[in-house]
Amino acid sequence: MRLRPAILPVIGLVAGVTLGTVSFRVFNWKIPPQYAPYLSVAALAALDTAFGGIRAGIEGRFQNDIFASGFVLNSLLAALLAWAGDQLGINLALVAVLVLGTRVFNNLSLMRRFYLNKLALSRKKQQEEVASSTALSASQVLAPKSEIGGF
Repeated sequence: MRLRPAILPVIGLVAGVTLGTVSFRVFNWKIPPQYAPYLSVAALAALDTAFGGIRAGIEGRFQNDIFASGFVLNSLLAALLAWAGDQLGINLALVAVLVLGTRVFNNLSLMRRFYLNKLALSRKKQQEEVASSTALSASQVLAPKSEIGGF
């Protein structure tokens, strides 16, 4: 069975959230509060990459290697930049949240628009088929019958 490329990021996202939730509950792990900003920025970068992968799959340009490397590197880079900002006394975590949040919402809006356009085209095609079949049956009903020669 061949999976559509758009489904791979969705499966990865669901599996990651499930694995993380189960692991933290079973092993009773706790994230130290000083690491929470870095983890949240890394998670947002990972979410941005997942939505970017879904969008790329919808557009037919998804590549596994680009997705996997982007997922890991974007998450690490976002956490590293947040940490470096803290070392410099600048809250770069807020900047990362703003930028990555904007990208997530942009990807979601583009995916939504794609599916709404697809739905609108489907409805239009269906309406045209109904109209053409109605016009065809109306022309058959309105066509005069020839009574010459017994027909």
